[in-house]
Amino acid sequence: MRSAVILAGGSGRRLREEKALLNFKGRPLVCWTVERLLGVAEEILIVARDKAQAAVLQEILPEAAVTWDAVLGLGPVAGLAAGMKCAQGRLAFAVGCDMPFLNLEVIRLLFDLAEGFEAAVPAGPKGTEPLHAVYEAEKMALACQKALEIGERRIQSPLRELRCNFVPVERFRSLDPELLTFFNLNTAEELEVAEKIWPIGSASATGRSHRL
Repeated sequence: MRSAVILAGGSGRRLREEKALLNFKGRPLVCWTVERLLGVAEEILIVARDKAQAAVLQEILPEAAVTWDAVLGLGPVAGLAAGMKCAQGRLAFAVGCDMPFLNLEVIRLLFDLAEGFEAAVPAGPKGTEPLHAVYEAEKMALACQKALEIGERRIQSPLRELRCNFVPVERFRSLDPELLTFFNLNTAEELEVAEKIWPIGSASATGRSHRL
């Protein structure tokens, strides 16, 4: 079994709207993420920021399991701790809820590249992509818990506890020429761009790659 852990607790302050429930192409943004990941994982776990948000997400996404942050207000490390602890699969893909163009072939390759390691993490000129990565769920849960215990909120902290396969992002370009799988929504401007490129981006995400 392969699992996918979606972090949905972000408040979306720069978007002035809760990210997971942001209306994107007529649906809450998190719905697109779940729909996409059902193509690569048998188990979908959504991590909310608290019990109240979890109830809302469970109502609109009955096909997914929903939990909430291990410690309120500590960001993605707490979310990953909660999600990875619940994952049934040995390997789990971790992602935020704000990536509408997730590429299934890229994710499948990351699962393959995690074999023999404890994580497969894309790495590019701007740094790593820890929220578009595959982890050995049990090991990542323990690493995140250790980080929380010492008050470490940076997601790079648990990565240092794992044997990581850092994969150059250029390796994925043959599957996703524009690397749109890593495109995330943080601002109103990025939302506008995503809406404009949706026809091409959504085709690329399912493996029908086109150049912009």
